[in-house]
Amino acid sequence: MPGCSVCGGPPSFTRRYSGEALCTTCFKSSIVEKTRRTVSKYSMFKRGDRVAVAVSGGKDSLALLEVLVQLYRPRRVPIVAVSVDEGVAGYRDEALEHARAVCSRLEVDHTVVSYKELYGFSLDEALDWNEERDVSSCSFCGVFRRRAIDQAAAGAKATVVATEHKLEDYVQTFMMNLMHGDVARLGWLDPAYADSAFPVRRVKPFMEIYEEEVALYAYHSGIPFQSVSCPYMHEGLRSEVRDYLNAMEAGHPGIKNVLLSSSLDVISRYSGSSDKESTSCRNCGNPSSSDLCAVCKMKATVEEHVKSRD
Repeated sequence: MPGCSVCGGPPSFTRRYSGEALCTTCFKSSIVEKTRRTVSKYSMFKRGDRVAVAVSGGKDSLALLEVLVQLYRPRRVPIVAVSVDEGVAGYRDEALEHARAVCSRLEVDHTVVSYKELYGFSLDEALDWNEERDVSSCSFCGVFRRRAIDQAAAGAKATVVATEHKLEDYVQTFMMNLMHGDVARLGWLDPAYADSAFPVRRVKPFMEIYEEEVALYAYHSGIPFQSVSCPYMHEGLRSEVRDYLNAMEAGHPGIKNVLLSSSLDVISRYSGSSDKESTSCRNCGNPSSSDLCAVCKMKATVEEHVKSRD
């Protein structure tokens, strides 16, 4: 059997799309190096940044935290972790325990905010009007989660938030925008895009790395895996797009890489074209493209349904 493509040692993983055979040590080093190149390529971090890593407590976000600490702590880049407790019974508690344990091991300051304290209800409570919803749970949760991460990062005095989004997540979002007809929003996917109306930038250091490779890195690094999945994860279009891309990759190794390259090419043509003049939400004062932001609209909907049940 051929040895590791880098050091010649016993291989433990083969990248089907490239043919590389890698031992565990060289594989882990390749993930760290890929992340470094992505951050550098898109100038994700700038001099003087304080980086908040959005840590859900899952393997992917904890792997991202470990890799960024490994890369940038020696360069004296301040790194903190922020987590959001959405309030999903039987799911989030375990994840937050993992997050606290890894943050403690890495000696990273950790801030946790919850939907309950920010919005007055948990996700389970918000989705209790199940049959009446016209949006998927993930879309609904995503609106609140993005705001919660921004608030946690601002509270931690961060200038940039690093999220765990991987190559698949990026391509899925691109395809979903096309399927929904949201072509004008493609510019927002530009890795260099930043809305000056928001005080905290968003970056995706894992955006060029396959999900299975992040999971393998986490496994070899001793990062804990959750025993349960989010009960809402299979709702909506994203789940179907994920399954389709996985089937295509199984039959055509590397096709996700091709889709990433193609999507970045298309996105570059729309960069800047989706910019809208931001105003302030008349209710909460946060930046918004209309007089009432998406968070306040959805929050009002939840409160209306809660009131109708009482």
